[in-house]
This record gives sequence, structure tokens and C-alpha cells, in this order.
Amino acid sequence: MRTATINAPVWSRRRWISTQSKRPKTAIFFPGHGVQRVGMLSPWVEAFPSTASQIIQEIDHTLGYKLTDIIQHGPSRTLTETTNSQPAIMATSILILRILEREFNFKVEEQFDFTLGHSLGEFAALIAGGYISFEDSLYLVHMRARAMSEATRRAVTDYGGEYGMIAVITEPPYLKSLIKTIQGFVGPTRAGDEASTREDLPPIEQVSIANINSQNQIVLSGSIERIRMLIAHVRQFLGHDPRAVRLNSDSPFHSPIMKPAVSVMHKLLSQKSRTPGREDEDIITFPGRLPCISNVNAREFQSKEQLKDLLARSCLETVQWWNSIRYLDQEVKIRRWVGIGPGYVGRNLVGKEVGMRGKDMVKGGGVWAITDPSEIEEVLRGLEETNNIKDEDGTEAERKEQEEERERKRKLKLKAEHERLRGGFEPWDGRDSI
Repeated sequence: MRTATINAPVWSRRRWISTQSKRPKTAIFFPGHGVQRVGMLSPWVEAFPSTASQIIQEIDHTLGYKLTDIIQHGPSRTLTETTNSQPAIMATSILILRILEREFNFKVEEQFDFTLGHSLGEFAALIAGGYISFEDSLYLVHMRARAMSEATRRAVTDYGGEYGMIAVITEPPYLKSLIKTIQGFVGPTRAGDEASTREDLPPIEQVSIANINSQNQIVLSGSIERIRMLIAHVRQFLGHDPRAVRLNSDSPFHSPIMKPAVSVMHKLLSQKSRTPGREDEDIITFPGRLPCISNVNAREFQSKEQLKDLLARSCLETVQWWNSIRYLDQEVKIRRWVGIGPGYVGRNLVGKEVGMRGKDMVKGGGVWAITDPSEIEEVLRGLEETNNIKDEDGTEAERKEQEEERERKRKLKLKAEHERLRGGFEPWDGRDSI
């Protein structure tokens, strides 16, 4: 069994005091599919046995089966199944958040200004933002996962083939041409028939851009054979050799194959809440406690009706993660980012764009992640120490020089990273998905 590195009772006496009126703007974000790991609840159960056990009972009771046993004991193949992995990731993220709230006085509405989640993580973000209850969200994620898994099964049964997702990593200058080349390859029409769309194609021929994650990374979804053909096409005609990594997913999320799941979600979101005491109320509360960013349009939800529509369509639509981070960084001026949940993919993607790790005394904040109890103390301390830092500190010339230096280092790091990567298709090797 894993042992926490810091004594939990000592932690529980540390309380985070909010200074909302003074602090830099701060966002809380949650991870998406692919970060599941057998045993990912163990450190939290060991460090906070009473609080964690209560939440675990709530998870299993809501779902009607022992999901937490699968999370804790696997096997990995079973946990990776969409119907288990998706509720497992969301439930683990909220378990961590609930522990922070109950043990550390972690108040989302006082300490954060925006919430967002990568793909599946949007459901956890909506919980944190006060738009939906944990019970209702867990039920929705479970039913959504079943619908998406069934859509994949039907594609395999009717057309054969193998389906999944592959990340494509390139150099930033190539991203726009890469996307354009992919769009030209998959095309909006088939064989010149202008009335035919990609959704009319049989699944075995479908490929879509599922995620635009950063300035040098996208994810393709659909037929694995077709994706491999597309990557070969890119290498031949773009004159560039991007890296391709198979992700830990058994379904082609955010592709036309998922269209049946959209109808299921529209129906589920039209129902009343399943939360005890709220049975006569709408499943969605609007407005929430703080703004939440949609994966579909990279902007705040504007109404209850729009939230339901975009949340249902998120099964099918491209995840606009890069645009979401750029919007919050450049227009909203978010200066501190805290990731909650398993894995470090979300933190790394945010950090690539905003150009900072941990505490950044220049820009007014930092990028942190709480994935393990041992990280709590450092993150809370970093947030406290940056509470009074203002984005306006320093002269205009100093700020410009600092921005240029960060940009120079970021480009050098990306270039060095790309040079280390050999071209070719790589199978998923157990690392976090993207």
C-alpha cells in the first residue's frame, strides 16, 4: 500500500484563507479521458480515510455498482473501458475537490473566478461551478459513457475495423497547415457529392479532429486505419514528420460515430434532478456560482438552454481546449491555474500556453496541479504567497522584456522537445493520454 508523505492530521489543521478582493484572477480546471490509473484513489483513502470513505460510498450508491473497487483493484483493461473510465475519472476529481473543501476550507466560489474541464472534465467543472450536483453529473457521465460505448460497438458490428484516438504532435509553425491538410484529406464531401457530409460516410472511413489541445498538438479520432493513412498523407504532402501517439481510449470520442450519444444526452438533460430533495427541480441550475467555459465554443455558457445544448453536443464536437486557455489567458487575464484530478496532462497543456510552472512572481501566479495528497501543501502555500501579486507590477518595458524572455524559452523548449522525438507511429505506452 502507498503511504502518504505528509501526516494527514497536520494538513487538516491548515486552513486556506481567501483574499478574493486582492488576489490575481484564478481558474480551476479538471482532466479528461485517458488519465485513469488502477489505485488512483489509494493515496486519498490512506491520507483522509474518513472523508474519502464517505465520498466512495456516495459514488457507489449513486451508480448502483462498486465502481470504486474497479478503480482500486482493476484490472487495467476493465478500468479502461469507457463505461468505467469516464465516471472513474470524474468521480476521482470530485473526491479530491471534496477533500480539499472539507479538510482545508477550500471554497471554489471565493477562491476562483472561472472553471473549465478538458472534454469529460467539463462535468467536474460544472459541479465545481454550481451548475449541477455530483449525483446528477455522475449519473449523466455514466449514461453518456454507455451511449458512446454502444455507438462504437455498433460501428464495429456493422462495418468492422478498429476505432480510437491518436494524438499528433507537431511544431507550432506547422499547426495551421496541418489542420488545413487534415481537413482537405477528410473533406466535407464524399466523391464530389456536395449533399454528402462526413456523417454520411460509413464509420470505417471517418476521421475527425477531436481535440485542438495546444499550439503544437491535436488529436484525431475515428478509424485507426484511416488515421494512419492520413498521417502518411501529411508526411508526404506537408513535408513534415509529426509524431503520432495512440491514446488509451477504446472509443473514437468527438467524432461523427458518437452522434447517437448526442440524442441520448439531449434527452437526459431535459429531465429533472435525481438528487434527493431536488426531484422537482431542473437537472441544471443556471446561473452557477462562477463562469464555466464550454469545450465547444471556448466561451462561458450564456444560458441554461445553451449549456444543455453544448454539453450534449460535446460528445461529437471538437474540444477547443487551446482556444479556451488562450481566451482566459489573453482576454480574461487569468493569472493562476489550479488543476484538480488524476494525471498531469491538463497542467502540462495549460503550462505550455501560459508559459509558467509553479509560482511565477513576474506574471502574478502560476500553474499548479493537485493529483496526490503530497502536493496539497505546496499548492496552497503557492496560492497564498501569490494572493497579493498584481499583474501591473513593474514597468511596461520590464513586463515586455519578461514576456519576450518567457516566449524565447518556451520556443527553445518546444524545439528541443521536438528534436528529441523521432517520427513515426507510437503505440500508447502507459503514460497519460492527451
